[in-house]
Amino acid sequence: MAVDRDAERVLEMVRLSGRPPYETLSAPEARELFLAAREVLAPDPPPVAEVRKLSAPGPTDAALRLRLYRGAATASSDTLPALVYFHGGGWVIGDLDTHDSLCRHLANAAQCIVVAVDYRLAPEHKFPAAVEDCFAATSWVAQEAAALGVDRERLAVGGDSAGGNLAAVVSLIARDRGAPELRCQALLYPTVECGMTHASYNRFAEGYVLTRPTMKWFREHYLRGPADVEDWRASPWRAADLSGVAPALVLTAGNDVLCDEGEAYARRLQQAGVPVQLRHFPDQIHGFLTMGKIVQAAQPALDDIAAVLRAAWDA
Repeated sequence: MAVDRDAERVLEMVRLSGRPPYETLSAPEARELFLAAREVLAPDPPPVAEVRKLSAPGPTDAALRLRLYRGAATASSDTLPALVYFHGGGWVIGDLDTHDSLCRHLANAAQCIVVAVDYRLAPEHKFPAAVEDCFAATSWVAQEAAALGVDRERLAVGGDSAGGNLAAVVSLIARDRGAPELRCQALLYPTVECGMTHASYNRFAEGYVLTRPTMKWFREHYLRGPADVEDWRASPWRAADLSGVAPALVLTAGNDVLCDEGEAYARRLQQAGVPVQLRHFPDQIHGFLTMGKIVQAAQPALDDIAAVLRAAWDA
């Protein structure tokens, strides 16, 4: 599969840096490396109208840390649609800072509020801790909508990679519980099948930003044991029924171990009667949306995601 020139430059930078594979590191070491990489690859954070630290009750005694972004050129008195965003990083790495530029971009481009969620990470907090945190945060945003300046009737969830997994699962839980009502789920190169059974795991097993050994390392840190692979809260692709969930945007990258499962999930959603917009970037690599300092395709892709969100909120 052809690789975009900018994406190839990123792969070359990784090779020349001598960066150790994540699976050779401890979780804290991998987190530091991931944050350092974002500083090299992510564009400078664009200004927004407001950034606010929030604290929400979580499923444990510890409060959840959230970060609210209000899009530029919006007034503090405006009631805006909101995207609750779950960062990527294999449920093990990543945080509010690694995805700061992406969240700012979406807030500006969609003229909305983005609420980023600092969910608990594995292996310190195994599955389903992240799921519980993300659903609790989404429910809290809906409940506190008026105080946050959020239009409760125009709420979406989204995330990249492991965050896309969490967005898909939150959408299923919201359907089952009847709340909160979601207008869209934005699943950006999501992992939806922890069994790692799709063919793209073999096509792109080595030599890319996300490899098969790294995904195995993430999975083993996240799940409590092999039985969790079958749980739809870990592998939403295995859910018996996908009907009735929020309309979906599914974005995939052609040179990505997660490509095939993302497209398979989109097909299953469509078969279940869920409106789906599939965006496939055949020459891109996993993670390119957060590489806008190097990968020029990231910005127009984020603008397109924002346009899909705006259309879903206006429908």
